[in-house]
Amino acid sequence: MTSAAPAHRLPAVTDDGFVADVLESEQPVLVDFWAAWCPPCRTMRPLLERLDDERDDLRVVTMDLDENQRTAARYGIMSAPTMMLFRDGAPVRTLVGARPYSRLLSEIDGQR
Repeated sequence: MTSAAPAHRLPAVTDDGFVADVLESEQPVLVDFWAAWCPPCRTMRPLLERLDDERDDLRVVTMDLDENQRTAARYGIMSAPTMMLFRDGAPVRTLVGARPYSRLLSEIDGQR
């Protein structure tokens, strides 16, 4: 698939790396729980890449739900996309479904 946007890949985390990559992170981490079969997930990807590019105070990572069911079950992820903000090893905000960039920003910043 080709796109007009520059290629930017968000780091992917796995069940095995979740503790080190997310829970032990010194800065807040927004985890994008997504699935390949999910059209709204594809809609959100460029917005999350933009967020990652624009914010030095926040890490954005992705987690494939189909390949990492243990973590998804642990946090009760029932639909995709679900974005979960973690701070100091704990989830502080859960956002379910696609949304415009301005709303995503206001919801993330509401937890700062």
